[in-house]
Amino acid sequence: MDVLEAPAAVAAPVSAAPAPAPAAQAPLAAAVPTRAALAPPGEYLTFCLGGEAYGIDILKVQEIRSYEAPTRIANTPHHVKGVVNLRGVIVPIIDLRLKLGCERADFDAFTVVIVLSIAGRVAGAVVDAVADVVLLDAKAIKPAPALGGGVDARFITGIASQGDRTLVLADIEALMTEGDFNLG
Repeated sequence: MDVLEAPAAVAAPVSAAPAPAPAAQAPLAAAVPTRAALAPPGEYLTFCLGGEAYGIDILKVQEIRSYEAPTRIANTPHHVKGVVNLRGVIVPIIDLRLKLGCERADFDAFTVVIVLSIAGRVAGAVVDAVADVVLLDAKAIKPAPALGGGVDARFITGIASQGDRTLVLADIEALMTEGDFNLG
């Protein structure tokens, strides 16, 4: 028997009940927004946005650079600052403060760009400041509460307590690959 071939008995499973029609499932799927999976334990880079502490999976981070004014691209959303040339790679720069609606969006000595490797591409995320790298175990990570009121919490993968601070854990890949700036 060829390794790639399955026996005929296992090739096509038989179901006693007919599968529901796809049209019956579509309204339910459209009405319920998808929610990010709970953040796994591991190392997270913490940073500040508008006075709040956030954390992202350290494995998505390529490097951290000081902010330099990017080359502006016409007809881009207000949170797309432009592009920079990073050692021969053209990197789009997104201001997460503007994308997420933070009040403060000025630039100072602490403003940095987190260069990310996501969805097989490189992109930069502007944040107010980078704090540190923390190791979070499963006990420290709790599911985000249902916020209601039209709040879009699809990118929040958990809430973590780290000493006296609370971290909002974000799915940076999902955040950077959705909407009007789609890296995916």
